[in-house]
Amino acid sequence: MKRIGVLTSGGDAPGMNAAIRAVVRKAIFQDIEVFGIKNGFQGLIEGNIEQMEIGSVGDMIQRGGTMLLSARSEEFKTEEGRQKAMEQLNKYGIEGLIIIGGDGSFRGAQKLTEQGYPCIGVPGTIDNDIAGTDFTIGFDTALNTIIEAIDKIRDTATSHERTYIIEVMGRDAGDLALWAGLSGGAESIIIPEKKEDFSDIVNRLKRGHERGKKHSIIIVAEGVGSGFDYGDRIQEATSLETRVTVLGHIQRGGSPTASDRVLASRLGANAVESLLAGKAGKMVGIQNNQLVDRDILEVLAEEHQINNDLYRLSQELSI
Repeated sequence: MKRIGVLTSGGDAPGMNAAIRAVVRKAIFQDIEVFGIKNGFQGLIEGNIEQMEIGSVGDMIQRGGTMLLSARSEEFKTEEGRQKAMEQLNKYGIEGLIIIGGDGSFRGAQKLTEQGYPCIGVPGTIDNDIAGTDFTIGFDTALNTIIEAIDKIRDTATSHERTYIIEVMGRDAGDLALWAGLSGGAESIIIPEKKEDFSDIVNRLKRGHERGKKHSIIIVAEGVGSGFDYGDRIQEATSLETRVTVLGHIQRGGSPTASDRVLASRLGANAVESLLAGKAGKMVGIQNNQLVDRDILEVLAEEHQINNDLYRLSQELSI
């Protein structure tokens, strides 16, 4: 294999640029040409492709977002769209493709692999909702963004003796909410994976108020519903003044943490090694701080699980 391509797809995540950098420089170190594909699968269909050099990824490891840009492509979901993509890959002589993104991106990688084209997936999503890897690129940075917001909101919550509901992202997964709630000292963490009785949340707030607690923080994962709905229900049930903050897309931006930069560098380089080893239809990941790879089909079929020990600990510490 002498020529490979790299693209980012789906939602952006801090650390994607570090992964792109690792792919480009690892490949060049191995005397392989690298082509960057802009705007994801749609850019692949349209031939938005250019060769990358060592300098192409200079001054990129610390930047958030993705230098290759990202876009969703309904056209790629069709047989005709994928055929156009294959024609572009053949036109540029690209022999293997590294795709950085989430489960939707991996489905695209699997479709190309089924057509005999080798693809390797790199998990890049702040949601940390991909099975087969302990962490995804961008999760740690988004988590730290949330923690910074919680700390600031706690200051004003204390000053005004209020209950604050903070809605965080994560799609259908509760990892961001769980880790942020535990590290931010939240009184309650509401996530899709655990159906906590609403009365338990109310009773916990009332007990805190009765012992003189001046404020409370409740973290709500977007996958369980609207933070505003929970805010209305909690204020009605407790008569405590309640405010709601939805952090939104601020969680996706910003310079990646050192942890995300290291993870992205390791996974990006390992993806190149996987292609050179003749692997296809694989996702590279990390488990117990060791690099691993899994069949993408297995990853897509397996449901991501939260850390139950962390959830139990969060409840024990929020009494």
